[in-house]
Amino acid sequence: MEFSLFLHSLNDQRGYITMLILDAKDCENIDKALKKYKKKFEKARILNQLRDRQFYTKKSIRQRTQVLKAVYKQQLASGKLDD
Repeated sequence: MEFSLFLHSLNDQRGYITMLILDAKDCENIDKALKKYKKKFEKARILNQLRDRQFYTKKSIRQRTQVLKAVYKQQLASGKLDD
């Protein structure tokens, strides 16, 4: 059995089209091909991109959240925060 899957084309922020291509030559059945596709889909983070694009966030708010995340990670690394 030989088939290819071309699924989920999406324009990213730079205008490039992201497309998942799955060659299922080595897969014996469709279940293995779908499992392979699901892993590839999660690694590409397409769903996260779609969720981020649903609502517009201002650049200043994006930068603020990045700074807050960095501060939190640094506090975790230094041992100031206990989970």
